[in-house]
Amino acid sequence: MFRILTQRVLGQSLLQQGIRPGAVASASRCFASAAKDLTVREALNSALNEEMSADPRVLLMGEEITKGLLDKYGPDRVLDTPITEAGFTGIAVGAAYHGLRPVVEFMTFNFAMQAIDHIINSAAKTYYMSAGQISVPIVFRGPNGAAAGVGAQHSQCYASWYASCPGLKVLAPYSSEDARGLLKAAIRDPDPVVFLENELLYGEAFPVSAEVLDSNFALPIGKAKVMVWTSYSSVFVACCNVHCNCLPIYGFLFQQIEREGKDVTITAFSKMVGFALKAAEILDKEGISAEVINLRSIRPLDRAAINASVRKTNRLVTVEEGFPQHGVGAEICTSVVEESFGYLDAPVERIAGADVPMPYAANLERLALPQVEDIVRAAKRACYRSVPMAAAV
Repeated sequence: MFRILTQRVLGQSLLQQGIRPGAVASASRCFASAAKDLTVREALNSALNEEMSADPRVLLMGEEITKGLLDKYGPDRVLDTPITEAGFTGIAVGAAYHGLRPVVEFMTFNFAMQAIDHIINSAAKTYYMSAGQISVPIVFRGPNGAAAGVGAQHSQCYASWYASCPGLKVLAPYSSEDARGLLKAAIRDPDPVVFLENELLYGEAFPVSAEVLDSNFALPIGKAKVMVWTSYSSVFVACCNVHCNCLPIYGFLFQQIEREGKDVTITAFSKMVGFALKAAEILDKEGISAEVINLRSIRPLDRAAINASVRKTNRLVTVEEGFPQHGVGAEICTSVVEESFGYLDAPVERIAGADVPMPYAANLERLALPQVEDIVRAAKRACYRSVPMAAAV
């Protein structure tokens, strides 16, 4: 009912301005009901399958190739390589130079360090160094961050590493909708994209709408999952089809929301979004309304959405798995201090992994990673609801 009302109200205004009301459908898609549950693994597989079917230039290369695609597309387009990251990544970058659209699969992004010269120097910088003559449409994807009991050399989060490099786009999905929509957008993008997945999320199932299952569905790169309410100003619809040219709408724009709140903003990406949502549920029972922002895109970062939320809640908690120094949270804090310092009612709280190599022991590993209770405590501190140490004794 709300969806119909929205279309009718906006439609009258749009017709008067000569703008097609059909554009409103893209804005109101987020109100569709869930159609089915889809695991993150299934979402990634379906996105790869559909993009390979739609574009013969898309090819797959790397380790542990996604299930079923070799049988369907054959060894010319699906290359299951040896464990030689520097070799197959260099080949893939060269293929992108010549107009193909490779998707490079790493067993883990820890192994991608063997190929980081190709990712940074060959892929990220070529468009600039060639004065725009050579595009590099390539996707580097694989598990990123901690898994479980795999030690320091297989547990690192590379989000801030790649996000610091001009020329790269860096995406980090959380849900099945994120995984499907962002991977499709990454494959269609003309620039190199680093696609950071989380191994522990592959088997997680999330409800998805019929729109998400549409073959044309894609999420915009550079946009967080938040609600934006823009009144009486010119805006562009975040359309599900990245290939179309959306018309401006004058009035209201609705985007998807992870969780709305009014007391404190919590930013997170990948697996930490789930932790942030659990923390928000606990905080809600204690009278604290937390707004959760699923960043989705690390570079470009949706600074506008983050600052808009902080200007509403007046408090910020950033959450990430990676190391605290020079992290994604540090960049978000800087952005808020630079653009919204006057709106802050409390110091910014930053939750990150411990500043140590990842321990192997399960009990120490848990202590080295952010937990739900850490986020809850940080939000309470920001809202001045924590119990002073002297009073707790």
